[in-house]
Amino acid sequence: MIYTLREHPRARRINITVRRDGTVWVTKPKRVSMREVEGFVEKCGEWIVRTQEKFSRLPKTSRIEPSRKEYEKYKKIARRYIAGRISHFNSLYRVRFSNITIRNQRSRWGSCSRRGTLSFNYRIVFLPEHLADYIVVHELCHLKEMNHSKRFWALVSETIPDHPACRRELRRLERGLLHRL
Repeated sequence: MIYTLREHPRARRINITVRRDGTVWVTKPKRVSMREVEGFVEKCGEWIVRTQEKFSRLPKTSRIEPSRKEYEKYKKIARRYIAGRISHFNSLYRVRFSNITIRNQRSRWGSCSRRGTLSFNYRIVFLPEHLADYIVVHELCHLKEMNHSKRFWALVSETIPDHPACRRELRRLERGLLHRL
């Protein structure tokens, strides 16, 4: 299998991306050996081939990425929705944040900066409400705990007790929604 390998200092696991042109990109954390990468690529071989075949059947002129106009439309809707959910959950957590941003990200649902900026993917409006709430709570809790320690997950559990199930469901959806759009 031919692929392009990238090493990323913040990568936490091996990640394989099949691009629309059929090229395969593998991202690995620094601590992962080439033997582990090759084993993972081999294990995912059938999925890689299926995905390349699926992309090869798409018309060459179709666009998968949403238009800028579409992003702007949903960005406003997402901002109002997320602001309301943050207001609701922050009445329980009482954390300070500096700003809310809405972005067109391909690989993240949300993030929290050390300066208190909460960023969210505009596609959050397409998620079921319980998953959107999980993402909002997750990022709010990062304002108290900037890690994924037991204390962090205890904070999340205060309002989203079924957060492990939400994480699993979100990961299944990520394969479709984030990468299809």
